[in-house]
Amino acid sequence: MRLTGYILLVCIIVVSAVLALRVRNPIRAAVALGTGSAALAMIYFLLDAPYAGGFELSVGAGLLSVLFIVAISLTRSMEVDADET
Repeated sequence: MRLTGYILLVCIIVVSAVLALRVRNPIRAAVALGTGSAALAMIYFLLDAPYAGGFELSVGAGLLSVLFIVAISLTRSMEVDADET
């Protein structure tokens, strides 16, 4: 059962990394990176490393994903403002 969980989480990490590289929409790429980071945090929790898992979940999946999405949104709004003037 435990090995199946590891294999499933590794597959999620690989798929989300490939999606982050292949998709053209930057918002979807940021969400894929957050998903991969959350799966990596779950692996840390399964390996009995709760501090590493908590740090990866809060910083990797949470903070970085939000920062990427906000930066992408601000960049898009700046492009729209530049086109209007």
